[in-house]
Amino acid sequence: MNTSLRQRIIEQMTPVKEVITRGVANIIPDKVSLEKALNSRKLNIYLGIDPTSTHIHLGHAVLLRKLQAFAELGHNVTFLIGDFTALIGDTSDKESERPALTKEEITTNFQDYKRQAEKVLDFTKIQVKNNSEWLAPLNFEDIVKLTQNFTLGDFSSRELIKKRMEKEGKVGLHEVLYPVMQGYDSYFMDTDLQIGGTDQTFNMQAGRALQQKLRDKESFVLTTEFLMGTDGRKMSKTWGNAIWLDDTPEEMYTKAMQINDEQIRNYFFLATNIPLDEIESMNIAKDPLKYKKMLSHQIVTELYSEKDAEGSAEKFQKIVREGAIPDSISTFEISDVRSENTSIPHLVFDAGMVQSVSEGRRLLRQGGIEVDGKRVEEQNIQIQDGAIIRVGKRNAFKVKVYTREK
Repeated sequence: MNTSLRQRIIEQMTPVKEVITRGVANIIPDKVSLEKALNSRKLNIYLGIDPTSTHIHLGHAVLLRKLQAFAELGHNVTFLIGDFTALIGDTSDKESERPALTKEEITTNFQDYKRQAEKVLDFTKIQVKNNSEWLAPLNFEDIVKLTQNFTLGDFSSRELIKKRMEKEGKVGLHEVLYPVMQGYDSYFMDTDLQIGGTDQTFNMQAGRALQQKLRDKESFVLTTEFLMGTDGRKMSKTWGNAIWLDDTPEEMYTKAMQINDEQIRNYFFLATNIPLDEIESMNIAKDPLKYKKMLSHQIVTELYSEKDAEGSAEKFQKIVREGAIPDSISTFEISDVRSENTSIPHLVFDAGMVQSVSEGRRLLRQGGIEVDGKRVEEQNIQIQDGAIIRVGKRNAFKVKVYTREK
C-alpha cells in the first residue's frame, strides 16, 4: 500500500475503525461484521488474564490498551481474573507444563498486577470478575457435558502440544480441560468479543464454539500484534529487553532510547496513545534520534507524568554527555562463590545489558566496561558487593552479592 493511500485511509477512520485496526493481528470471523456489531449495540467484551506473575511489560500492555479503548467507546467491558484457571495453568505459549499456583499466590499476584494495570486501565469503567465464581460450582456432570462440545483431536493437533508429545511424551490430561474452561468463561458471560494475544486464539475459539452450539450466537475474537523488545526480539525477562510498567521513569526512558530504529514507528502504534495520523506523518528515517526521544518522553508521560518525562530526559542527557551514573539503577544478584571469579562478559549478558556473551567480550576488548569507575581489562575478576558495572555509555547496574547456603 503506498503512503498517500494509507494516509487517506487513516484520515477516514472513525473511533470504531481505529480500535479494530490499530495493533490488531486478526479478527475472527471478520472485521466488517465486528465493525457493524460495534456500531449497532453495546457488546459484552472481555480480556482474561491468569495472574501467574506480578510483572507487566509494555508488550502485555498492548492488550490492556485495547480493552481500555473499548471501554472508552461505551461497551460493557470486563477484566477477568482467571483465579480458577490459574490453578491448572495455560500452556498455550509454553513448551512444558506450567506449574499450578495456590489460591494465596494467585490473590497476591493479582494485587500487584492490578496496581500496575491501573496505569493503563480505568477501573471505574471496567468490571473486574473472577472466573472461580462460575467454574468452582460446576459438578462432574456439568464438566462432562461441556467436554462433549470438543474433540481430543482439536487439542492434540496444536503445534506446541505435538512438539511436547514428540519430545517428552507427556501432556497432562488437565491441560486438555483448560480451553474448555476458558470457553465456559465466554459462554457464562455471554461474550460478544474476546480479546487476547495470537497465542490465545485456540482457547478463545473454544468460547466461540460454545456460544454457537449452546446459544446459536455468533461471537468474535480479536488478537493483537506483539510488541518486540528493545533489541528486536520477543519482549522477555530472560533477555533483559523488556520495558516494565513498574520500572522507574528513568529506567523506562533509558530503555525506550535503546530500541532499534526500525522499531520506533511500531512502538508509537502499540505503546502510546498518539493519534494514527500524527504517527503516519512522522519522517522517522530522516531523524530517528529525534523521534526516539519523542517516543521515550511519550511513554513515560502516559505511564507516569509530564514532569517525570522531563526529569528522565534531563537525567538521560546527563548520563550520555557526562558519563554520570544514574541515581536509580537496576540490581543484579550473584552468589558469593561466583563473585570470587566472575566472568564479566557472562555477567553483563545475564544482567540483560548485552544481547550475547560475545557482545560482552567485544565491549570488554574495546574498553567499554567499567567496574566502580575503572576500565576492566581482564575477563575474569573478583566482584565486591555493591559494585557498579557500567556497560557502554548508557547502561549501568549494581551487583548484590548474596551468601549461598552450604
